[in-house]
Amino acid sequence: MTGGGDGPRPDTSPLAEITPRVIEHLTEKHAAREAALRASRALIQASARSIREVHRGELAEAEARLESAREAADEGFGALSGHPDIEHAGFVHDAEKEYAEARATLALVAGRPLPSPEEVGVGAAAWLNGIAEAVGELRRVILDRLRQGEFEGCEALLEAMDDIYAVLVTIDFPDAMTGGLRRTTDQTRGILERTRGDLTMAIVQRRNTPSVD
Repeated sequence: MTGGGDGPRPDTSPLAEITPRVIEHLTEKHAAREAALRASRALIQASARSIREVHRGELAEAEARLESAREAADEGFGALSGHPDIEHAGFVHDAEKEYAEARATLALVAGRPLPSPEEVGVGAAAWLNGIAEAVGELRRVILDRLRQGEFEGCEALLEAMDDIYAVLVTIDFPDAMTGGLRRTTDQTRGILERTRGDLTMAIVQRRNTPSVD
């Protein structure tokens, strides 16, 4: 029989060399995560503010805000190079989705073509979810115009909403790949149909209202 506890001690000497490298790597990763989180929060806030400016008709201000915010965000997101696990953790996707929504809303209200994912500078899933959520902002624009008795551009915005929905229903991939797009698409359909009904009713009422000479 062999005695307990008297065997050779395992060689742990490599720890003295390995541990500092591990700590340095985790320190860099933590710093990159914090920088990207700050960039994400700033981009989300700027996107929300730009959408409010669009609703107030301040399109130039909204454009300038988005340009400035994107430049700052790119600097923050650049820290994630070499850390794909953090880059795909979710908060970058959320920020880019909000940015895509703001870009889409601004472009369509301004009468410009819908920007592509490459033009916006976001991933496919963020772009799809962003343009889907832009449909809700376009509904608000239409309703605001109808309340003010302004019909110009409303049908064009409704057509843009319809075009977006027509694309969304063709996307048939798992939610893990699309960021939960299926649920957003279902919501988009409801928004589109309600808006179509509101606009149709407003147009019919205008046609049936006698003009005052």
